[in-house]
Amino acid sequence: MGLGEERSLIWKEGDAEALSFQDNSMDGYTIAFGIRNVTHIEKVLDEAYRVLRRGGRFLCLELSHVEAPVFKELYDYYSFSIIPAVGELVAGDRESYQYLVESIRRFPPQEKFASMIVDAGFEKVEYENLVGGVVAIHSGLKL
Repeated sequence: MGLGEERSLIWKEGDAEALSFQDNSMDGYTIAFGIRNVTHIEKVLDEAYRVLRRGGRFLCLELSHVEAPVFKELYDYYSFSIIPAVGELVAGDRESYQYLVESIRRFPPQEKFASMIVDAGFEKVEYENLVGGVVAIHSGLKL
């Protein structure tokens, strides 16, 4: 019997810094394009660790830092010049798109974020850059 047949997924929306789940009650924890917008990243990581069972996996997909120097220059130009202008043109909201760009820059670089995941107690922490680091997937296990 496969995992999908054995158990059901529960989708919840809530405060990532104060989850309403019991300790050691989850097999997996995912967050996508959200952790850079929380007030206290460390609290979110601590909560993820708290609710995961032993053997549970943490996965985070987030906009990140481009690591290749030439691509970084192009991406910075695109991010700070094009994205806010398109946001103003299409949505009439330059400020929200400027916030998006600035929130990406404030988010810790991949290695620093990986060390924060380790500091929360996770093991076998690793990350994979996608599109040269525009997006990164971080993972860790609670062992």
